[in-house]
Amino acid sequence: MSSSPSPNVLTTAAEAIDYLYELRLFGTKLGLENPLRLARHFGNPQADLKFIHVAGTNGKGSVCAMLECIYRRAGYRVGLFTSPHLVHFGERIQVNRSLLPDESLVALVNEIREALSQFKIEHHPTFFEIVVVLGLLHFQREHCDIVIWETGMGGRLDATNIVQPILSVITNVGLDHQKWLGDTIEAIATQKAGIIKPHTPSVHGVMDPKAAQIIRSQAASVSSPLTSIENNEVEALTADTPLSLLGRHQQENAALALRAVEILDKQVPVPVSSRKESLGHVRWPGRLQTVDREGQCILLDGAHNEPSITALCEFLKTFRQDRQIAFLLGVLEDKGIENWIPSLTRLANRFYLAPVSSGRSLDTKSLTKLIKGASDEATVECYATSKDALDAALTTSPLLVVCGSIYLVGEIIGYLENETFSQTEQKLNDWGGTTDDIAGRP
Repeated sequence: MSSSPSPNVLTTAAEAIDYLYELRLFGTKLGLENPLRLARHFGNPQADLKFIHVAGTNGKGSVCAMLECIYRRAGYRVGLFTSPHLVHFGERIQVNRSLLPDESLVALVNEIREALSQFKIEHHPTFFEIVVVLGLLHFQREHCDIVIWETGMGGRLDATNIVQPILSVITNVGLDHQKWLGDTIEAIATQKAGIIKPHTPSVHGVMDPKAAQIIRSQAASVSSPLTSIENNEVEALTADTPLSLLGRHQQENAALALRAVEILDKQVPVPVSSRKESLGHVRWPGRLQTVDREGQCILLDGAHNEPSITALCEFLKTFRQDRQIAFLLGVLEDKGIENWIPSLTRLANRFYLAPVSSGRSLDTKSLTKLIKGASDEATVECYATSKDALDAALTTSPLLVVCGSIYLVGEIIGYLENETFSQTEQKLNDWGGTTDDIAGRP
């Protein structure tokens, strides 16, 4: 049986968002058959574009934002594809940092719905697979000179891997998404390394020796010229670079971005004088983002796993100065929180907890138990919504740190900026549905 498109044409962005939300019923599937087939229906728009494909456990979004800024300020028309979004769906698909317009979203979703009549129900593309093709079509029609293309999850079987990039970038490898990618560093590195293409240059900043070896082996097996950023090179590469993004880890990301631009200089030239200067103008909300409000500093960071929480805590040791810290926290249940909660309790003893807009949200009762287990002195307050938690936490401590989930950070940014957004738009970030475990698949 084939799926049939709705007879009613969508006319508003809200209707398009609702339609995309309904795709959660098709779950999360990792593989390339569906996105390749859908892209073929539209004439393979990816063939008309140049891509820098970026994968990694942490930092890939920041590297994408840096590359986008460098190329845009050099005069190129730049597509930026990232996920998840913070507040609005259109953040995922941008051209020269302009979000996907509502009218384009509606038109593209209507086209996609028509094409889906070719797919049997059991092979229906998922939300993310459809968004990948939406992005390809938009970037093609906007005549982008280059597209900065972030993986969704993993790399080898991620829907974004249907493109042939001019450069593959891997930021780092750590334990995350183990349910889909495998429960060892080696297994996860194998998935990330899957974006490395034959005879196409690649660059990585992976410090874990086991993961780095996997990446070297993959590059060698497909004759990909591989460049690595060693830890002792970071300072030299970023010397005299005015970074707008805070934190030592952003220096590492900047070093990787600068080396990537250098590798591609013959294909997509950028004046040497403007490369570092551009890094002082990068915007990437929700990553050590500061908001001053009525004498209180609010720090918003999407840290959600052990490596990113470690980076956040190292930053806070200096940034806090003599200020008392409180955490506004919400997490997903699959993020190994028991490994990093003690790092937070060593910095603060006041926690405001709220659920995350996801079916995988860890309930606040379980989160409270983990915090109390790490510190008897911790004061914990639980709230039904992130808005309630924010209202309670405002002005209670000189430094309020919002972390634990990029979804939570997006909600808080929306409230602080008085943005109008729907719960459906927020819930689009949730993977939901059924999953295919690819660990061990060939």
